[in-house]
Amino acid sequence: MKTNTQLPFSYDRSQPFFERLNEWIGDVFYDILPEAGLELRDEQIFMAFQMEKAFIDKKIMFAEAGVGTGKTIAYLLYAICYARYMRKPAIIACADESLIEQLVKKDGDIDKLSNILGLTIDVRLAKSKDQYLCLQKLDFERSKDEYAEIYDDIHVDLPAFVHSNQTLQSFHHYGDRKEYAHLNNEEWKKVGWDSFQDCFVCDKRHRCGLTLSREHYRKSTDLLICSHDFYMEHVWTYDSRIREGQLPLLPEPSTVIFDEGHLLEVAAQKALTYKMRHDIIEELLTRLLENDVREEFAVLVDELISQSFHFSYVLRDHSKKVEGSDRKEISFSKELLGEATRMIELIAKLEDEIVFESEMYTIDAYQLKIVEEHLDMIHHALKIFVSVENVISWVEEGELGVTLVIMPRLVEEVLKEKVFLKKLPFLFTSATLSTNGSFDYLASSIGVNDYLSFSVESPFEYSEQMELFAPVIQSVKDKVYYAKTLLEETDGKALLLFRSEEELQQFKQLTIEDRDFSKWDLLFEGDQEISQLISNFQQETNSVLCALSLWEGLDIPGESLSNVIIWSLPFPPNDPVFSAKRNAALDSFKEVDIPYMLLRLRQGLGRLIRTHQDKGIATIFDEQLYEDHNLLALVKEILPESVKLQTKR
Repeated sequence: MKTNTQLPFSYDRSQPFFERLNEWIGDVFYDILPEAGLELRDEQIFMAFQMEKAFIDKKIMFAEAGVGTGKTIAYLLYAICYARYMRKPAIIACADESLIEQLVKKDGDIDKLSNILGLTIDVRLAKSKDQYLCLQKLDFERSKDEYAEIYDDIHVDLPAFVHSNQTLQSFHHYGDRKEYAHLNNEEWKKVGWDSFQDCFVCDKRHRCGLTLSREHYRKSTDLLICSHDFYMEHVWTYDSRIREGQLPLLPEPSTVIFDEGHLLEVAAQKALTYKMRHDIIEELLTRLLENDVREEFAVLVDELISQSFHFSYVLRDHSKKVEGSDRKEISFSKELLGEATRMIELIAKLEDEIVFESEMYTIDAYQLKIVEEHLDMIHHALKIFVSVENVISWVEEGELGVTLVIMPRLVEEVLKEKVFLKKLPFLFTSATLSTNGSFDYLASSIGVNDYLSFSVESPFEYSEQMELFAPVIQSVKDKVYYAKTLLEETDGKALLLFRSEEELQQFKQLTIEDRDFSKWDLLFEGDQEISQLISNFQQETNSVLCALSLWEGLDIPGESLSNVIIWSLPFPPNDPVFSAKRNAALDSFKEVDIPYMLLRLRQGLGRLIRTHQDKGIATIFDEQLYEDHNLLALVKEILPESVKLQTKR
């Protein structure tokens, strides 16, 4: 096999690189892949040579490719070669962690290319922080009077070097969520990293699995794979990490590829989101009082702690539950904005006093720097919060109190400045990038003015491979009846997609009460780590996968997935994020709800047919479908060509 620094074709730097690459790409598609038993696809070859333009001109490209076109193989060939030519890794950002796992799984596209081309491909994963075990949270959980034995098991299984005080001579990365697949989501939340952890002052940070994973992935030479969320976190923290003398989260890339690129705007908003909770602010400020500080400084710190507590109390009173969401809506008033403004003023005063205190050398400089960074973030977040018009905010309430979440309404200007001004090839891929044949909606939402684009249709004969069924539904009872009938027909082998956690949990409860469902192995998202859940589904012959987040990217060819059931049309949730979008629209149903639903529906139906050999049934359950003729017409428009929507089978 060729090493992971050599190009897979003969080349010296006196030659035009793209001419040699073009010749080799042609050889791969016309000779090498067919000889290895892979199907020659005109759509894939067209797409590959279109992608070349983005790399030659170092431009942004929207590459819309239907299911089965082989877009992943096409972009991987360019990414690997360009990374080796530029001597910098290519970053591939996927929509979420489950898509990352599918890309790197055994017999996945990267594995196939490695074997067929005789290449050793250096591929490394940069997972989001919330995918790692937090040693502090694990210790805290085990310190409780009552806790689950599973946390003792995790502690016992930690590598020996975690407990050692000696210098690390050798280590291996550990603590990935995937290693604890048996934990359900609630159990993982108690020990997994979250945004309230202060890693800067953690005495375990140098033995932390998250820290060690960064040491590993930063050395990638070919492909570095991360989530959209993690890539955007890298972008937003780049400047502050440099200021603090730290390395950026990700190394300098040769190119960036956004798989399922239509979801990047959401990731950008999430990365720019601020979270505030009183107990965290109190803990942060209390650290300052542990030093020999001036009395007036201590009084000001106490005053800010008191104001933070009072603000959280007023915030709770001004929040109300929203049906179908775990996010509480905020009712803005003069009182609430006044309390927030008071906090802003106190933080500004304290920041001035910290400058004076730092000159007294009574507080450790590193500790002071950390507090300053946090206060600056809180100050900035609250200033956004009181602006009201430019922000989306809500409240989350849990065991540890009220959390204020603050998200920017628009991110296009920041994306334009921080990401797309760089002279790099940026490639967006998905089956659903355009709206009515135009890419302008996506481009404007992420701050892109100048771009290349193309679309290729799916090569599948959907009329021969897929049956589409939408019965008249009047109640949940009807849905349960039809679901059982359909599951009987395929003996499981089904994916059930839900639009909300409430729907998923309601169905889960119904299956517990109804013995008819006991004949199938029902797998529910949240009961295990998601990639393990998908693996179990593929291995169990009569299993049923019930999911909330697998509308996109799930790739299970063959009989394992022969039946897709859409439990309800996937309209967006009734939460503050979408409320803000609706309030900004002239016709919210037409401009926000319908486009979101149709896009998600297209993606969900696309889970069924993954190869030319696949056959199956897709079913849509929804009470509104036959009550609204316009809605029915819109749904029919996005269906695969020549597939008819039937009411009966």
